[in-house]
Amino acid sequence: MPKHSLTASFLLRQMEAKMRNYKDDFPLLKSTDISYLDNAATEQRPAVVLEAVRDFYEHSNANPLRGLYSLAYDATEHYENAREKVRGFIKAPKTSEIVFTRNTTESINLVAYSYGLNFLHEDDEILITISEHHSNILPWQMVAKKTGAKLKYLECEPDGSYSSEKLRAAVTEHTKLAAMAQVSNVLGSENPVKELISLVHGNGGAVLVDAAQSAPHMAIDVSDLDCDFLAFSGHKMMAPMGIGVLYGKEELLEKMPPFLSGGEMIEYVTRDSATYAELPHKFEAGTVSAGDAIGLSAAIDYIESIGMDNIHSRETELTRLLFEEMQKIPHVNIIGSPDYRNHSGIVSFTVDGVHPHDISAILDEDKVAIRAGHHCAQPLHAFLGIRSSARASLAFYNDESDIERFIKSLKTLRRRMGLGE
Repeated sequence: MPKHSLTASFLLRQMEAKMRNYKDDFPLLKSTDISYLDNAATEQRPAVVLEAVRDFYEHSNANPLRGLYSLAYDATEHYENAREKVRGFIKAPKTSEIVFTRNTTESINLVAYSYGLNFLHEDDEILITISEHHSNILPWQMVAKKTGAKLKYLECEPDGSYSSEKLRAAVTEHTKLAAMAQVSNVLGSENPVKELISLVHGNGGAVLVDAAQSAPHMAIDVSDLDCDFLAFSGHKMMAPMGIGVLYGKEELLEKMPPFLSGGEMIEYVTRDSATYAELPHKFEAGTVSAGDAIGLSAAIDYIESIGMDNIHSRETELTRLLFEEMQKIPHVNIIGSPDYRNHSGIVSFTVDGVHPHDISAILDEDKVAIRAGHHCAQPLHAFLGIRSSARASLAFYNDESDIERFIKSLKTLRRRMGLGE
C-alpha cells in the first residue's frame, strides 16, 4: 500500500481512538449491518432527534399558533424555539427571516412563484449553473416561460469548478436573479457563491443559494455571504423528512406575496379580501409540521455538540481514504476534481462496462448502500458526456470499516459481471 494511504488510514484510526463511535448514536446503524454511503440523499437520524420528536407528540401535541390554552401555548413555544435555533445555526439577523417549508425544493419554488413571477420581467436574465439539481432548474424554467425572462446556464470546467473569468462574463446588467448550489450534489465541489453574490448585487440582482448539500457539512453565515435567499432540507442533516428552511432577507420577504393561502397565514378575512399575517407566518399556510421542526432543532443541537469543525475534518479524512483507495482500482473513473479536498464527502464515479444500476445492486448484495442514476442532475451528466453515475457519499458517522467494505465489493464488480478483473 502506498505510504500516503497508510498515513490516511493511520490518522483516521487515531481520530477514531480519541472519539466515541458515532454509530452508537444512530439506532438504524446500531441495529443493521449496513455500510450506509448515501448520505447526500438523506442522512440517518440519531436517537436524540427521534426522542425529541416522540417527546413533542407525547407531551406537547397541539396545533401551534392557534389554541388559547396551555398545551397549545407549549406547542407554539417549541415551534418558535426551533425557528430561533435555525436562525442561530445560519447566523441570520432575525427569526422573521426564517420560513419553515417541507424541503429545499419547496423553498426554491416559494422564491420562484412569490419573487420570480412578480419581480422578473421580459429581457431580465436568470443565471443558473449546469451542475444544479433539478429542484434549482425546473422552477426557473417555469419563471422564464411565464415572464419572458431569459434563462442562462453557466458551464463548469471538467473538474466542476467555475472560474472568476466565467462568472464575470456571465453576470450582466440584465442578471436580475441568480441561483447556485453551494456544493454540487454530484461532484461535491464547493461553488463560488460569495463571489457570484457580489457580482449580481453589483448589477442590482438577487441571489438564491441552494445549501442542501452544504448545511450538514460546513458552517453557514448568511450575513457574511450576503445572499438574498438560502434554502436547505432537514433530512440531509439528520432531522426528520418533511421539514425544510428558506432564509430570505426581510425587505424582500415583505414585498413578496404568499406562496400558499389558507389558515394561519392571515390576520383578517372578509368575503372579498384578506390581510396577511406578519413574517414569517404569511408563508406558512395551514397546520405546520411542528414535530419535524422540533426534530430539526434537536439535529442542530446534536451537530453543535460535535462541532462543525470536527465534522468537517473527520469527513475530509474519510474522503481522502475513500478517494485514494478508489484510485487504485482499474476501470474505476472518478468524476470531477482529481483532488479529494474538492469533493465534500461526495465521490461520483463510473466503472467501465458496468451500468451504475448494476453497481448499486451488486454493492447492495454486499450490504453497501450507494446511489445510482442521474442524481436529479441530468443536464450536468449530459454536459459531462455520461448518462448516469454511481455516487458514494460520506457522513462523519461513517468509519474505516464502511470504506473497506465498499472497496472490497467495488474490486469484484467487473468479475461478477463477467468482464474480468
